[in-house]
Amino acid sequence: MTTTSQAIVRQRVPAVEGFFTMDDEPSLIGGRLDTGGYCFPRHLGGSDPRRPSGEVEEVLLSRRGTIWSFTNSAYPPPPPFIVAEPYVPVVVAAVELAEERMVVLGQVAPGWTVDDLEVGMEVELDLGVLYEDDDTDYLTWQWRPVGLEPAPEEGGAA
Repeated sequence: MTTTSQAIVRQRVPAVEGFFTMDDEPSLIGGRLDTGGYCFPRHLGGSDPRRPSGEVEEVLLSRRGTIWSFTNSAYPPPPPFIVAEPYVPVVVAAVELAEERMVVLGQVAPGWTVDDLEVGMEVELDLGVLYEDDDTDYLTWQWRPVGLEPAPEEGGAA
């Protein structure tokens, strides 16, 4: 009897185009304002009512930052956000990018709880699945603590 195995290759695409690169070391795509400040996402660069027509240069933002604040997201966000059913709560962190001196909100990588995190902890940008369908993983940016692994779940093997 001959057995053949086929590897199913899932397509990986951004959940929202233009917010981050899909590189091995991904970066958020932001903007540098002609006044010297930064914005994320880039298209928000013209939203300053004092300078609505200012130039916004596309830049890749720092991949690392420190946790400024964090919390659980115990309920699903409203539309147009797409959530998997059943909704699984996530941890969300506001991360300050040192070079840009700005805070970017994002999910924390799966496996991390609020008990694992602390303000000032260094994190790095990563990509993870936001939702999926039969053949595609839709990715978003996530923050992953640098140099640490999440604590094992209670009741697991030692």
